[in-house]
Amino acid sequence: MSHNPRNPLSRPNPSDDLDAYLGLDAREAERRAEERGWRTVRSLPPGAIVTMEYVAGRLNFTVDAGRVQRCWQG
Repeated sequence: MSHNPRNPLSRPNPSDDLDAYLGLDAREAERRAEERGWRTVRSLPPGAIVTMEYVAGRLNFTVDAGRVQRCWQG
C-alpha cells in the first residue's frame, strides 16, 4: 500500500526492532508498541487461527505464559 497523506490507513509502519519484543511480558510489549506508534496491537495464543490479511500499522504477538514468543507486522 502506498502512502497517501489523506488516508490515515496508508501510513507506513513505525520503524521498530521487532526482535526487541521477544521474551517481554505481554502487557509491557503492548505498551511499548503503542508508544512507538503502532495503531493496532494484537496478542494471540500459540496456534490461534487468524486472518492473515496485511493491515498497515498492526503489530501481532504470539503470547505464551504471559511472554511474547513471536512478533510480526501486518
